[in-house]
Amino acid sequence: MPQLRPTTLLMSAMLATAIVPAVAAHALAQVIIPTNRNVLVQQNELLQLQNRMLRQQFQQQQQLNRELDRQIVPQPRPQVPVVKPGCQVLGNAILTSCR
Repeated sequence: MPQLRPTTLLMSAMLATAIVPAVAAHALAQVIIPTNRNVLVQQNELLQLQNRMLRQQFQQQQQLNRELDRQIVPQPRPQVPVVKPGCQVLGNAILTSCR
């Protein structure tokens, strides 16, 4: 599956958000006292479509959140002071100068 850019995911989520209320309004317009089976089938299909779209929107948002969580921010290297070594003694001989 190709990697989607966050802007693509955001636009898809916004589109889904815009479509869901339209579908929901259409579904509510059909909530009349059903006198035949076709109206009930249409209502169920609309509810299934709405649930599918809400699930897809949720999954896209989760994918965007995971992608944002995975972004690694480079940490600056810590400034560690360099300390000169002290005297090193090997037997009776001094190997480096002492401070």
